[in-house]
Amino acid sequence: MIGKVITGKSFGGCIRYVVQKHDALILDAAGVRMQQVNQIINDFNLQRKYNPNLGKAVGHIALSWSVNDAAKLNDEVMVTLAKEYLQKMKIQDTQYLIVKHRDKDHPHLHIVYNRVNNEGKTISDNFQKQRNVKVSRDITLSHGLYLSPGKEQVNRQQLKGQDRIKYELFDAIRSVSKKVKSINELKQALAKQGIVSHLKYKSGSDEVQGISFSKGECKFKGSEIDRSLSYTKLSQAIAQQQIKPERILAEQLREAIKNQEQDKSIPKKQEPVTYLKPEPETHYLKKALSVSTELFGGLLANMPEEDDVPVRKRKKKQKHEQDRGISR
Repeated sequence: MIGKVITGKSFGGCIRYVVQKHDALILDAAGVRMQQVNQIINDFNLQRKYNPNLGKAVGHIALSWSVNDAAKLNDEVMVTLAKEYLQKMKIQDTQYLIVKHRDKDHPHLHIVYNRVNNEGKTISDNFQKQRNVKVSRDITLSHGLYLSPGKEQVNRQQLKGQDRIKYELFDAIRSVSKKVKSINELKQALAKQGIVSHLKYKSGSDEVQGISFSKGECKFKGSEIDRSLSYTKLSQAIAQQQIKPERILAEQLREAIKNQEQDKSIPKKQEPVTYLKPEPETHYLKKALSVSTELFGGLLANMPEEDDVPVRKRKKKQKHEQDRGISR
């Protein structure tokens, strides 16, 4: 559920817009007659005379729900939620009119109330827009209704008038604030897009208390556009961006040191050692072969060949026989 709060001066203009809208349906009212439009207007104006000094006596609230909740929201449920909203907004003991509109796809209704209550006292509108955001969210959550993810999901093409300008400001400020280093740079960058930034100073000092933005004839406080666009939060966000690179570097250094310490604590695996077999020292082998050759060569030289043995025996026998013949 989303609430939009407006204050005005004319009950006539507001009530005619709300009641005479095509397919408008009055769901509930308190303190006013509902038979004719003029009767409703006269009843509201009659009570406002109890506090003639209040210029903006007209309270106008538009309550809208998501199309996802359409099946849950019959007329009775919508009236119950509207009354709960009024109670939590501290809008009590006064005239009100609840009217349902059916010109959009999503369920929505309008509440017109008198800021002059039944005792002639003023219903304060201080911090009403901030309270509206909290109350709308609380009711949405407590009744299990659809909660929109945020302004980023709003269909800009369907917006008109001040709502369209407000979302244009929201988009521009959010985008530019991520690229600047100070509020002064933010002001200069927005000025190039036709957006004027207004700083509010504390009386008699240079202390900045707030910031507003205007485009054309529309002007909004930063916190009205979105709570993240107040002067304090914008300043904090911009300052945070400046220290972010330093934090990233510090994190990287800490991570590197941590990894280095872990590497030291893990025993390193021994690399296999390959021993190369040296080539044989061939000069020793050559010397050994030479000595062997000389030794065996001499022995072989003195050994008789196998074929010479029978020949020598025959010669020796023949000689012996000759010697015997001579001796005879």
